[in-house]
Amino acid sequence: QVQLVESGGGLVQAGDSLRLSCAASGLTFNRKVMAWFRQAPGKERDFLAAISWNGGSTSYADSVKGRFTISRDNAKNTMWLQMNSLKPEDTAVYYCAADKALWRQPTMREADFGSWGQGTQVTVSS
Repeated sequence: QVQLVESGGGLVQAGDSLRLSCAASGLTFNRKVMAWFRQAPGKERDFLAAISWNGGSTSYADSVKGRFTISRDNAKNTMWLQMNSLKPEDTAVYYCAADKALWRQPTMREADFGSWGQGTQVTVSS
């Protein structure tokens, strides 16, 4: 069965950096777009970043462009989200997700993703 396990969250101060990891198993990781989303308390889940199956193409939400970087290593079935210059408004539960289809270009649509991790909490204090 598909498993996506996020790690690396925690409590940091504004301006700090964190690196989230997503370890995948039970899926054809090297053929799927992977993405990061987040959900703040009382808000809907928002797209952050997506990366193509081979890592050659990425897409970012405007809110994190220039601060966050998505990457992957297909040999390790792992994806990362490097988050720099964190702000209190980045506080949320962060989720990794795997595309339902194969070989697509990065998509921002939540409905395109069929497998989700359990989430990791990121809290940024001011």
